[in-house]
Amino acid sequence: MFMIDWKKLRAYGVVIALAISGTVALMPAKPVVAQGRSLPDFTDLVEQVGPAVVNIRTLERARAGATAPGAIDEEMQEFFRRFFGQPLPGAPRQGPRPNRPQEEEAQPRGVGSGFILTQDGFVMTNAHVVEGAEEVLVTLPDKREFKAKVVGTPDKRTDVAVIKIDATGLPAVKIGDINRLKVGEWVMAIGSPFGLENTVTAGIVSAKQRDTGDYLPFIQTDVAINPGNSGGPLINMRGEVVGINSQIYSRSGGFMGISFAIPIDEAIRVAEQLRSPAGRVSRGRIGVQIDQVTKDVAESIGLGRPIGALVRSVESGSPADKAGLEAGDIITKFDGKVIERATDLPRLVGNTKPGARSTMTVFRRGGSRELNVTIAEIEPEKPVRRTAEKEDKPKGSPAAQSVGLAVSDLTDAQKKDLKIKGGVKVEAVTEGAVRAGIREGDIIVAIGNTDIASVREFDNVVARIDKNKPIPVLLRRGELATYLLIRPAR
Repeated sequence: MFMIDWKKLRAYGVVIALAISGTVALMPAKPVVAQGRSLPDFTDLVEQVGPAVVNIRTLERARAGATAPGAIDEEMQEFFRRFFGQPLPGAPRQGPRPNRPQEEEAQPRGVGSGFILTQDGFVMTNAHVVEGAEEVLVTLPDKREFKAKVVGTPDKRTDVAVIKIDATGLPAVKIGDINRLKVGEWVMAIGSPFGLENTVTAGIVSAKQRDTGDYLPFIQTDVAINPGNSGGPLINMRGEVVGINSQIYSRSGGFMGISFAIPIDEAIRVAEQLRSPAGRVSRGRIGVQIDQVTKDVAESIGLGRPIGALVRSVESGSPADKAGLEAGDIITKFDGKVIERATDLPRLVGNTKPGARSTMTVFRRGGSRELNVTIAEIEPEKPVRRTAEKEDKPKGSPAAQSVGLAVSDLTDAQKKDLKIKGGVKVEAVTEGAVRAGIREGDIIVAIGNTDIASVREFDNVVARIDKNKPIPVLLRRGELATYLLIRPAR
C-alpha cells in the first residue's frame, strides 16, 4: 500500500484523478495568475527632463608637470577627492613633459552634474563641485560647451551653488513641491557618474527629513548615486525636480543603496539669495549652544517626551541672552513650530531673516513660558571659556553625601564669571554621582526642577527629594549646561 501526499502533488502544479479501473491520470493544474502593479516606465521623463541636465567639469591652475587632482584619471581622482578627501592612493607622479615650458596651465580637477534653472542660463549644482575651481565648463546634452561663471559665494552649509552660462532659450526644469513627496514614491536621477554623461538611475524615496548632522534634513533614496552625480536632479514621476543629489553613505566609496538629496525648496531659497545683489546667504542666529533632550531627562523633569533643544550655553550679549534665555532651558517651539529634535532649531532660526522678531516657547523648571527674541545674523562661533579656580575642599554634608557629592558655595567672582545668580560647586564625587557623570568643578544650578542658590538650599532640597527615583541635576560645566541623572543604587 502506498500513500499519496496531496499537498506536495498540488504544489507541483498537477491534479490527480483516480479512475474506476484503478489507473491514475495526471491532469495539468489551472495556472495561477499573479496580480500586481506593473513597474513604472521612465522613458517619457528622460525625454522631458534630460535636455535640462548638464555635465560640469572644473579646471584649476597648476604648473605643467605637477600632479593635479584628476591628471591621471579624472573620474577616479574625483571619486577619492569627494569621499575620502585625498588623492587616489598610490597614484604615480608625472614628471615634466618634454619640450614644454614650465608654466601654469589648466588641469582637470573634477566632474559633476547640474540642471538648468532658467532659460537664460542659470544652472544649479553642488557647492563642492565648483569649490576652488579656476574654470568651470558646462556641457549640454546637445554637446554645446560653455564657460560658466560662479554666481555669488557657494553656500557650504547647504552644499548649494549657482553658476551662469551665456546662453538663451535653454530647456529649464520644473520645480516640484517637496510637501507632496512621499516615502516609497518612485524617483529618478540623471547625472554624470564617473564622467558618463546623461546616465539615468531610478529607485524610491527611502525616508524624508533624514538628519545626517548637516544643516539640512535630507531626502534619503536608494537611487544609484556615484561620484559625478553630485549636483544632478532628483526627479519625481511628474517630471519635477524635488532634490539635488549630494551625498552617499558608503564604507567602500561606492554606492551601497543609501543616497541623500538636498530638498529642492531649501535649495531654491539658497539660490535666490545667491542671485541677489548681496551674492551670499544670510542666516539668522540667536547665540546658543544646544543639545538633544534624552527620554530619561524629559520624563524626570516633567517635559513628558524628549522634544526640544536643550540650551547648554547662552552667549553673553546675544539675542538669546537679551531675551532672557538661560542655560538649562529647553526650547520646545520657535515661531509656533514644534522643535522635535535639537537639530530643528538651527534650521528654523537660520531660515529667519536677521532683524526679525520671533517667539520661543521655553520649558524651565517644570513649566513653559514665552520669550521674544530679535534675530541676529549668523557669525563664527566663539570658543568656550572654562574656569578652573581651586579652593579647599570642604567635607560633604550628610544630605550631599547621600547622593555622592560634596559641594561648596560659589564666590561672587565665580558667579560673575559664569554669569549665573546661584548654584553650588562640586568639590568631590562618589558612588551614584560618579555613575551619573558629574565631575569635580561642575556647578549645580538646580535639582529636581528647584533652583539652588547655596549649600544650605542644596541640602534642604536633597533632604526632601525621593532618592528611590532618578534625580535630575542641571549643572554648568564651563559655559555649557546639561542635565544628568543620579540614579538610585541597585
